[in-house]
Amino acid sequence: MSDASKTVAVIGAGIVGVSTAIWLQRDGHRVILIDREGPAAGTSHGNGGVLASCSITPVTMPGLLRKAPGMLFSPNQPLFLKWGYLPRLLPWLVKYLGHANPTSVRHRAAALAGIIGDSLADHQALATGTGAERWLVPADYLFLYNNRAHFEGDDFGWSLRREHGFTWDELEGAALRDYDPGFSPDIGFAARLGNHGRISDPGEYVKALAAHAQAQGAQFIKAQVDDVVRDYGTVTGVRAGGQTIDCDAVVIATGVWSTPLASKLGLTVPLESERGYHLELWEPSVMPRSPVMVASGKFVATPMEGRLRLAGVVEFGGLDAPPSRAPIELLERNIRAAMPGITWKRTVEWMGHRPSMADSIPVIGAVPGVNGAFTAFGHDHVGLTGGPKTGRLLAQIISGKTPNIDMSPYDPARYAT
Repeated sequence: MSDASKTVAVIGAGIVGVSTAIWLQRDGHRVILIDREGPAAGTSHGNGGVLASCSITPVTMPGLLRKAPGMLFSPNQPLFLKWGYLPRLLPWLVKYLGHANPTSVRHRAAALAGIIGDSLADHQALATGTGAERWLVPADYLFLYNNRAHFEGDDFGWSLRREHGFTWDELEGAALRDYDPGFSPDIGFAARLGNHGRISDPGEYVKALAAHAQAQGAQFIKAQVDDVVRDYGTVTGVRAGGQTIDCDAVVIATGVWSTPLASKLGLTVPLESERGYHLELWEPSVMPRSPVMVASGKFVATPMEGRLRLAGVVEFGGLDAPPSRAPIELLERNIRAAMPGITWKRTVEWMGHRPSMADSIPVIGAVPGVNGAFTAFGHDHVGLTGGPKTGRLLAQIISGKTPNIDMSPYDPARYAT
């Protein structure tokens, strides 16, 4: 190690934390990876598995405020709310819905393009030589619509993608059937984006990356981190599992659970759980050729090893409430409508917590007023997609290098108290 090398405690062993650990090691730093459960124990296990570079638009698109009440009262819409949680959710929700306007969406799209716009290449750079690359599969990504008019109803989002350099083919009627005959005749149009990818087993992928980091010398500690130790404003360690672990810098990458530590560092972050569900169909009778977003149901179907994973439902209900049945039942209805006649041998159900910022922009960078403290959380639906680039950017910052993108949109200072 050089004289500039540091001992960095990375808190959180999901895709963002593990990516940060690997890139820090490649820059010559010693890494201590700390997680209360273990690598890929949460959202990094259960995500949709798509490297969705084009997903630069947020949930809070213009018109959401008008549509949301009807969506909440319909069992066939992908938005759910545990009503008893509404009083606690309301302050965050007001801020969140306040961003459902063209100006905020354009700002978010520009910010996200910088960290997810080349996700396949970012994952290849991260995974090559780690043993995890076996789960990384280049693929098209299709958005499926009933017809061209249905597609044109999403014109604002597609125009933003075009502005940020994304291109796509349009498959209609017979051309779509030739590409993939497994979908309902009611689905007559697709926008096909190349240069995307999928992870054939997200949990195993992140675990393999973490194992590589440990093989390269990272120390893994299974513990809950309670505080960041400082001496005259400079990080000197973290308190975890009843002990103080010495370090020169700390990265908070604990997803939706980042709020308590961020608060102790002087950040008031408007962070909330978007409870996400997946339904896995094992040994399905038909498998899509590529990952697809079915626009009519706002859900993703991703081919994985031995199974088809369905994901995309949003439920607001906090961290503590048990899973609901309605989102899982909706996913099953939706896949039966999109792929009539599909059968499978068994199902696996999962619920997890996406870390959703009120402005839909993650918090990445140095914490103001605390030398050696950094954040990397709040990626909502694109944590897997943006994890490798986030980790690389943070490693550059911690190593004293200047990233090649504007980091100001992600600056933690916007939430400093």
